[in-house]
Amino acid sequence: VWFSVLAVFGVMGIMRQPDIIGAVNPMYAVDMIARYPAEVFFLLGAVVLCVTGAEALYADMGHFGIKPIRFAWYLLVGPALTINYFGQGAALLTHQSAGGAMDGFNPFYALVPESLVIPMVVLATFATIIASQAMISGVFSIARQAIRLNLLPRLEVVHTSEEQEGQIYLPSLNTIMLVGCLFTVLLFPSSTELASAYGIAVTLDMMITTILFAVVARRFWRWRRRWVMLLVGLFLAVDVLLVSANVLKVATGGWFALAIAFGAFVVMSTWVQGSYIIGLKLAEGAQSIHDFLGTLWTDAIPRVPGTAVFLTTNYNTPVALKHFVEHAHVLHEQVVLMTIVSSNLPLVPHARQIKVEWLPDGMWKITALCGFMESPNIPRLLERARAHGFNFDPDQTTYFARRTSVVPTGTSRMSGWRKRLFSALARNSTDATRSFSLPPDRVVDFGAQVEL
Repeated sequence: VWFSVLAVFGVMGIMRQPDIIGAVNPMYAVDMIARYPAEVFFLLGAVVLCVTGAEALYADMGHFGIKPIRFAWYLLVGPALTINYFGQGAALLTHQSAGGAMDGFNPFYALVPESLVIPMVVLATFATIIASQAMISGVFSIARQAIRLNLLPRLEVVHTSEEQEGQIYLPSLNTIMLVGCLFTVLLFPSSTELASAYGIAVTLDMMITTILFAVVARRFWRWRRRWVMLLVGLFLAVDVLLVSANVLKVATGGWFALAIAFGAFVVMSTWVQGSYIIGLKLAEGAQSIHDFLGTLWTDAIPRVPGTAVFLTTNYNTPVALKHFVEHAHVLHEQVVLMTIVSSNLPLVPHARQIKVEWLPDGMWKITALCGFMESPNIPRLLERARAHGFNFDPDQTTYFARRTSVVPTGTSRMSGWRKRLFSALARNSTDATRSFSLPPDRVVDFGAQVEL
């Protein structure tokens, strides 16, 4: 409805001033650049706002696929926007020829008949709310990918569809975005002031996307270097020009987008560094699974019916397994060492997802390869392991997880404030029960305290 209305009002504006069709002639732009090069450079900071929103197509493609986005863009969205922009240009020419003042003149609403202005404002508001879904779903999708790549702590992920893997909801991030939006509205009372922050965010995003495209084309698609340099060079020439024009707006609002990006970088880099240090400390006192089996045989630990699943990252004995045997002095007849490995692929084919290894004395090592857009479901993965010779009874299975408490008083080479930040992130991360879809009534948590 929104884009159809844009096209209708655009056609009405063009009919009132058909001369605007001459704007398709690129010589007008060439002439303007030749006469006013400096002014055109500054003008690019505003012109780029005409194409903002295109980056949201990436988020939408994650939900709908590339074909529906192409269909909607080429048959409706692109033509409607172009017609409306021509209509706005026609409104400007009409207003200027009538001798009207340009200050305060809004070419968009100048296309709308006076009796329809209020309904158009209402429609624009609803269209904005709907369009915000692209940003919301994009944030959720990127956050889950960051979690799977260990760039962020585990957060609660709620799947809102049984058919679409990408339709998710993150309650904690939704709250953060609510606070952020309210703060942004208070900080930027008008959309004109916010445009500076928006422009630099979008242009930098486009430039980063071009650079990442070059990496993918070269490393994964094996394109020849000269073709990559030629194509990427053309895109970068435009991107750098637009970024340069928007850099001038850093002081008037562009700093806000950079501050958000810097904050996200600090959180991610702190989590990566802290996780690495914690992993090294836990590995120092680790015991290989073969040494642990030797202990079982030496101490004659009795076995009880059922299956125990322990989460681990390697072939070392999980801390939870050692603590359970030390305190309970028994062990289940069947023990599974479960490892979840993140893949560079968004979705991993089922044929490549499960690897099952049999170890002596009722021990199994199961490794599950999951894509960065997938949420690992351990009970479901164990069911798939049946095809590889593993058998278990879900009603007789207990899941053991380790809950690590980080104390920021250690001697590691990490700033004090970053230690406290990592400790807070770890303390507020979601437990394994929710992260790996474990049945809550069959989970046992073991605590471990580590100094950072």
